Amino acid sequence: MANLTLAVDDDLLRRARVRAAEEGTSVNAVVRELLAAYSVADRVGAARRRLVALSVSSAAGSGGRSVSGGPAPGGAT
Repeated sequence: MANLTLAVDDDLLRRARVRAAEEGTSVNAVVRELLAAYSVADRVGAARRRLVALSVSSAAGSGGRSVSGGPAPGGAT
């Protein structure tokens, strides 16, 4: 596991340590979780954009049906 050095305001670090202690964790663990969520969110967003692009360019299309399987808006089936 790599080490990371951050420069943060003294008061911010103090408050983060207090909150982490109240939650039974550490600032280190909180930062690790935030970085993991941050890196995954980028992948999720990219995957979502690819999925939308594929659905828009799909030759099959929906045939006018809504994605939920019910009638499309405007009464088309």
